[in-house]
Amino acid sequence: MSQLSRLISILTLLRSKRLLTATELADKYGVSVRTIYRDIRKLEEAGIPVYTIEGRGYSLVDTYTVAPVQFTEQQANALITAQHLVSQSKDASFVNEFNEALTKIKSVFRTSIQEKSELLNDKILVFNWEREEFSSNALSEIQLAITHFKYMEINYQKADDPNITFRKIEPCAMYSAYHKWILIAWCHLRQDMRAFRIDRIQHYKILQDTFEDRKFSIQEYFATCPFDGK
Repeated sequence: MSQLSRLISILTLLRSKRLLTATELADKYGVSVRTIYRDIRKLEEAGIPVYTIEGRGYSLVDTYTVAPVQFTEQQANALITAQHLVSQSKDASFVNEFNEALTKIKSVFRTSIQEKSELLNDKILVFNWEREEFSSNALSEIQLAITHFKYMEINYQKADDPNITFRKIEPCAMYSAYHKWILIAWCHLRQDMRAFRIDRIQHYKILQDTFEDRKFSIQEYFATCPFDGK
């Protein structure tokens, strides 16, 4: 990561949290504490109102803001609650992208809203009693394949089947059930729409070739096909 990218990221974090230590920042970016000191000085020289709370860390003055968007406390609470629900997802890429997005959103919270949202964050717990060894790290890339109409090649393993099959598919939509993400796609092997659990995709490749939009409707799909979350 370049220094400029790190400075922008540090500023975003400072705007999303009330207090950050140099050690926390150094650990996050894999740099020395001395480097963080230099980064903070760069921000100060650029006119960013960073101030140091002796023995505690860095913060921004309460009046500092660069965005006109304001959130109510209820809206902020909804986002904090959503973060706890998203954390139960079995797809690491989805959880990571959501957390990064939420960090940016929290950067425009007023200080009073930040305080309340941090308080609520410590008072929410979501249990997931259904434990499985299966997980995935492909959801974010598959979402791009859906919106850009990109072909995918996958190696797929069905439940209770030791065999892995190769499929070329046209990803059309997805849904979540029982903490699992299911991809609905046109399968060239079966010449029909099929549902694929993303955590059962052993390997995938998104091709540069695009397919024609089939105008797929997930609502119509569920009106004619049985629900399958397995």
